[in-house]
Amino acid sequence: MTAPLPWLAPYRDTPFTGDVLVPGSKSLTNRTLILAALGDAPSVLTRPLGSRDTQLMAAALTALGATIDRDAMTWTVTPPTTSGTAPVTVDCGLAGTVMRFVPLLAALGSAPVTFDGDEHARVRPMATTIATLRSLGVQVDDDGRGSLPFTVHGTGQVAGGPIEIDSSSSSQFISALLLVGAHFDKGLDLRHVGASLPSMPHIEMTVAELRRRGVQVDTDEPGRWIVHPGTVSALDVEIEPDLSNAGVFIAGALVTGGSVRIRSWPQQTDQAGDAWREIVPAFGGTVVEDGTDLVFSAGTELRGVELDLHDVGELTPVVAAMAALATTPSRLTGVAHLRGHETDRLAALVAEINRFGGDAEELDDGLLIRPRPLHAETFHTYDDHRMAHAGVVLALRIPDTYVENVATTVKTYPNFAPVWERLMS
Repeated sequence: MTAPLPWLAPYRDTPFTGDVLVPGSKSLTNRTLILAALGDAPSVLTRPLGSRDTQLMAAALTALGATIDRDAMTWTVTPPTTSGTAPVTVDCGLAGTVMRFVPLLAALGSAPVTFDGDEHARVRPMATTIATLRSLGVQVDDDGRGSLPFTVHGTGQVAGGPIEIDSSSSSQFISALLLVGAHFDKGLDLRHVGASLPSMPHIEMTVAELRRRGVQVDTDEPGRWIVHPGTVSALDVEIEPDLSNAGVFIAGALVTGGSVRIRSWPQQTDQAGDAWREIVPAFGGTVVEDGTDLVFSAGTELRGVELDLHDVGELTPVVAAMAALATTPSRLTGVAHLRGHETDRLAALVAEINRFGGDAEELDDGLLIRPRPLHAETFHTYDDHRMAHAGVVLALRIPDTYVENVATTVKTYPNFAPVWERLMS
């Protein structure tokens, strides 16, 4: 298959001023799909994200027996009525939520389910998922790889009870167990052991969604979650806009000295992208509420930042691109776990910023970025949608910049490239 030609990304020598409604949250859509498939009746999702990651999740749940009827902006999810026994294969693509959430769901069924994905997916950390399944008494065949591909042999039930895991490389290992814990015979008493947990807002989102569906989750002790066995109630929901995807437009406004209105920003949310409220002022910009919208505006200069992004690591690529265009150095910390994301994002960001003449270096847990004059190059995305976002932000201030495989953004934002081109050109 021939790789697509690099894309000449828009450049602006004037401030960008725009009004944007981003598609629905990938994190919420995929969690809601899982919980709807575990529910006691059909659930209706309004404004779900229709991206590669969510399509892969929908296909996985369909393979496991759920029915998903799509009608424009609504998806109706009907849980399986029986548990099949015929072998099933699930394509995870490069979606962490599919490769880490669905195997625990497969453990509740009676069919052997094989999981595989893209080339880059085969190097993502999966040993914790495999070890967790085995500790629950579930047979997993992985030929000793500790990664994709592997096959889960469910027996129709999981006892559950106390379990300890090290989820320091990804919060998704915790969320995967929480999502299915109410269907374990004894529920779940889960403890995290190991280094500090990254991306806590995603775990908090998982707990909040469980509680909305009547699942009792005790979180009184830090690093411990007790999920009581019981029913997951069906729930019709409207999916919030994806605030992490809003970040690329916010960055576009700040690096060009402009302003952007992000429509329908939730008043209260567990999304990591809500941190843009604090990140923008750190760069010298302003954030103003206007009804249900937030307006992000550049300050007199784009100054460097010192930020601990441990809980919101997915925002790092776009923040790093902004830092490379700032007037003073930046230090981004708390994100060592990004080495295990779609690609090693720390190494990739250093390589790409320096390719453009910048001065970036890896720290033990982050990045140090010193501003330098930048020149046009081709920005490599490593098949990583967040890297593509970083590339288009840099291109706004560097004429004649190409972005390789911008189509990788379909992972979480369908039609991103034409939307970006229309707004920024």
